[in-house]
Amino acid sequence: MKAEILKLLREADGYVSGQQLCEKFGVSRTAVWKVIRQLQEEGYQVEAVRNKGYHIVDSPDVMTKEELDSLMDTQWAGRNIIYYDSVDSTNLRIKQMGDEGAPEGTLAVADKQTAGRGRRGRSWDSPSGSSIYMSLLLRPEIEPDQAPMLTLVMALSVAEGIMDCGDSCGNPDVKIKWPNDIIINGKKLVGILTEMSTQIDYINHVTIGVGINVNLTEFPEEIRETATSLRLECGHVVKRAPLIAAVMKRFEQNYTVFLEHGDLSGLKERYSELLVNKDREVRILGAKEQYNAYALGINQTGELIVRKEDGTKEAVYAGEVSVRGVYGYV
Repeated sequence: MKAEILKLLREADGYVSGQQLCEKFGVSRTAVWKVIRQLQEEGYQVEAVRNKGYHIVDSPDVMTKEELDSLMDTQWAGRNIIYYDSVDSTNLRIKQMGDEGAPEGTLAVADKQTAGRGRRGRSWDSPSGSSIYMSLLLRPEIEPDQAPMLTLVMALSVAEGIMDCGDSCGNPDVKIKWPNDIIINGKKLVGILTEMSTQIDYINHVTIGVGINVNLTEFPEEIRETATSLRLECGHVVKRAPLIAAVMKRFEQNYTVFLEHGDLSGLKERYSELLVNKDREVRILGAKEQYNAYALGINQTGELIVRKEDGTKEAVYAGEVSVRGVYGYV
């Protein structure tokens, strides 16, 4: 009931009377008052005025299941939220829930991770009260070799979700570094890790983990020059729960387009428009060779199309792409 009351108060134009709340939820005035008190204790500024009712003046950077539920504007993505004050890894929890039959769209969110992981098993620093750590469960009816494209779908969704929260996030200049890093002013803001459970020709489930540096103000020395946060970029605290809701709304829309086409053909234009590598010289670090080329955008399967110095075009899939001027690369 707390999430429903919170949503009603947030959406109301003015005050909502205690009687209205009692009748809508079939509870006593005492029960309503207890919920209001809980909200106030969590930091919500809720005015209670005699003969008028209740009105939310402001809400803090609250991360609770009720807050997330009250903000979620989707059909299925993020509708089944599992919230942790602290957890080893949201990806690990979602993979376990996937094995146990949890529905598609189940979202694990944590205020803190104790065993967060990035690409290639690298540790991901996950302190409490400052960032977004979440993992989404998917059960797509696609071939296993199509699954890597979902990472790019999420990258686009995160970038667009941040821009949708532009007023509160300070309208940052958000870009994508192919394939799935979100950057601002040449520094990394978001990490995305996709893992899947498969049979030979069948996907059991896919887990997409997202870590967003929201209110961090300090970073470990080894990444201090290459990482940033929304707070550092916009100069004030950014509320995390509305950002999660915005990303889930964008992902639900983009995932639908992806499934309709079976590839990224319906999303590649929007993705390429945000690509920081586009029309810039990049260094291709392949297993067999290294060379410079110009990035032109992605194709329908998410490969980076580059134009080599001899004018020929190539689709880059494996290996890393290093962008001059980004992450301090020379």
